[in-house]
Amino acid sequence: MKRKTILITGSAGFVGSHLVDRALSEGFKVIGLDNLITGSEENIRHLRNEPNFIFIEHDVTEPVVFPDDVDYIFHFASPASPKDYYALPIETMRVGSEGTYNMLNLAREKGATFMLASTSEVYGDPEVHPQQETYWGRVNPIGPRSVYDEAKRYAEAMTMAYKRLYDLDTRIVRIFNTYGPRMRLNDGRVLPNFITQALKGEPLTVYGDGSQTRSFCYVDDLIEGVWRLMMNVKYHDPVNIGNPEEVKIIDFAREILEITGSQSPIVFKPLPQDDPKRRRPDITKARQLLNWEPKVPRKEGLRRTLQYFKNKLHLYE
Repeated sequence: MKRKTILITGSAGFVGSHLVDRALSEGFKVIGLDNLITGSEENIRHLRNEPNFIFIEHDVTEPVVFPDDVDYIFHFASPASPKDYYALPIETMRVGSEGTYNMLNLAREKGATFMLASTSEVYGDPEVHPQQETYWGRVNPIGPRSVYDEAKRYAEAMTMAYKRLYDLDTRIVRIFNTYGPRMRLNDGRVLPNFITQALKGEPLTVYGDGSQTRSFCYVDDLIEGVWRLMMNVKYHDPVNIGNPEEVKIIDFAREILEITGSQSPIVFKPLPQDDPKRRRPDITKARQLLNWEPKVPRKEGLRRTLQYFKNKLHLYE
């Protein structure tokens, strides 16, 4: 029996590379696309001798032609941290618009099921808590974060347009804060910042007074939810995938100091413009639709992530 083929954009990124691993473990042939603007070949180096994996360095804002069948497309390409999309605003907008358009056209051509990796950022700085999929969000359309927020909101609208106009089989996953091995040390998001600073003995940088909250989902849990949404159900509206356990950033900084044994001080800096004050997913839909909820406790997930960062920084116990 011929193996089915999965195409994954952003396949050399943090989440994308874990998705490649999952697809291969499920017996699929995998084609990975990535222009390596924020991804790294190091994340997929362990697959260089894998016969069912093909990596193509390609920018998805340019059309791509495949002669062979493609059965599923996971569109996960995009800069995803504020540091990246502040530095790459046009690229971020283009991958969400032109890149999504190109991948939807490919899905239509191949008769493939299409999944868009959207984000909790579509909710902006929310007035509704926790955030349900029915909430339309509170986004500043011209603020510095808007290049990412609006790119993903546009991508969701484009995906739904293809569903309605062409009856394309689509999925939209709204991903909340995710962490784990293969995050970049200089990613700029709170978890890699804190761990790297703690391991180097540098001050931990907390923006604002630290009372803002985040909810951290371990990458293995995220991938399980993403996989179930694509493979187990035929559901087209957005679905939140994240961990509903909410933590204040100041308390999270103290957790990092505890697990690293670091003596680093905590310093406070001004809160960036439009930074969300509270972020927590309502995962009722994922529980009901996918029979999914996160399994990895934050303490265990942080332990696994810490070991990865130590290895990357060549700091061994």
